[in-house]
Amino acid sequence: MSAPAGALAIEARGLTKKFGDRKAVRPLDLAIAQGESVALFGPNGSGKTTLIRMLTSTLRPSAGSFKIAGLDPREADRAARRRVGALFHQTFLYDELSARDNLLFFGGLYGVADAPERADRLLEAMGLADRADDTVGGFSRGMQQRLALARCLIHDPEVVFLDEPFTGLDPLSASTFMQALGELHERGRTVLLVTHNLARGLELCQRWIIVNRGRIADQGDSAGLDAAEMERIYIDRIRRAPAKRRPS
Repeated sequence: MSAPAGALAIEARGLTKKFGDRKAVRPLDLAIAQGESVALFGPNGSGKTTLIRMLTSTLRPSAGSFKIAGLDPREADRAARRRVGALFHQTFLYDELSARDNLLFFGGLYGVADAPERADRLLEAMGLADRADDTVGGFSRGMQQRLALARCLIHDPEVVFLDEPFTGLDPLSASTFMQALGELHERGRTVLLVTHNLARGLELCQRWIIVNRGRIADQGDSAGLDAAEMERIYIDRIRRAPAKRRPS
């Protein structure tokens, strides 16, 4: 597989994170082109979430550097954050606020000029328009996750990080997420999707990366690869020591 062509949305060099004596992420290089959708696979504890947290500036690296849309957060933190949307296990929603007010609050934080109109469009897209004025504390897990995705997108970010967004979702919510991801791709947004679901990752993303023991164990293109072959590659890479990137 060749390196991504064109401008890079995500670029990391020697990115490392230590917790005491343990290296959660070892010196890691990463390059994702603008408009690419990439699935990040790996077992629990492999460093996937730690990597995402560093790239979203919610966790400080121990060493190395990275850029988001060409910006180094060490030099332009606010501008870099403005280009990023992130969805983690925690929704970061306020239970006592309505769905609409949650989106307006985060829209205000990002200085979104048309926040009311954008909030209404996102609520409609997420199938939540009829619950827009209801407090979030009464929402199901699937509804909260859909609203959290709307929160993630309220400022129309260039780069979107999704950490296991399908966990615990009902079929309707999962379908809504998949449709939203497709629309992001059509609009040229960059998506890094962390998932344990190999088949879904292949379906939704142009490229895949396997992380094992804090390193990139392998990576490749999704085209022409079925779920069974992906599972075989995944199991092989996880069982043995992390491999170097395969030649193109």
